[in-house]
Amino acid sequence: MKIKTKDFKVKPGQNVSLKKLPTLVDPFYGSKEKYQELLDDHTQRLSALQALLYANNSWSLLLIFQAMDAGGKDSAIKHVMSGINPQGCEVYSFKHPSGQELWHDFLWRGVVRLPERGRIGIFNRSYYEEVLIVRVHPDLLNAESLPDHLTNDKDIWRDRYRSILDLETHLHRNGTHIIKFYLHISKEEQRQRFLERIDNPEKNWKFSQADLEERSFWKQYMDAYEKCLSATSTKHAPWYVVPADDKKNARLIVSQVILDTLKDLKMSYPEASEERQKELAEIRKQLEKE
Repeated sequence: MKIKTKDFKVKPGQNVSLKKLPTLVDPFYGSKEKYQELLDDHTQRLSALQALLYANNSWSLLLIFQAMDAGGKDSAIKHVMSGINPQGCEVYSFKHPSGQELWHDFLWRGVVRLPERGRIGIFNRSYYEEVLIVRVHPDLLNAESLPDHLTNDKDIWRDRYRSILDLETHLHRNGTHIIKFYLHISKEEQRQRFLERIDNPEKNWKFSQADLEERSFWKQYMDAYEKCLSATSTKHAPWYVVPADDKKNARLIVSQVILDTLKDLKMSYPEASEERQKELAEIRKQLEKE
């Protein structure tokens, strides 16, 4: 079954209602073995395209992953990018802002970690936290030491969307292609994953009382995500709402989106000039004489 990635893409200007978007769809694999076969094929092709991206050295690729707790961001990144050369890829997980980061504007800590040309950058959470968790918990603005009239501005979220859009437009103009994934899980699936974490000694270190407390704000988070997705999905930096109750299916969708995006860049390996070809021929002669 072919994965039609456009089915999960948020169109520019689309008014997103997460209640109307599925957290589970029919699987694109028929068995565990078929899933592994499909994922292996995707990762091999991604590896080849990543090598081409590096050699072409014109574009960089930024992947942004957002989700509720236990949404599957870590595992999606781990499995989808398993075939990528580590030298051409860097993952950054955004935690609570450090003191230095709070001294700058909210986009700064993302900007300083953008990928170089020819490389893939992955943000596990991102500057979008500033219109998600900060919107649900606006008291967090106090730590940013902004002037009072700015934190009390009723248009602060609209203005932050605008700042994000301006940044992403600027990045696109300068060769950074951006893909944004929201891994869409149901509240019941999150509950089941939390229970699994508690029962699994290898995973329960991930779980805390704070995670349970955040769950109580589910409705507010859904509202924040809907507003964010509606305001910031563009042609050059689209959001994909990925049904994520089935982790395997989510990984296949994510990897297909990345494959489609890299193929659309129409990259090619640099052609050797006539002078370069002569240089290589001379090097060959010297090596053959040894």
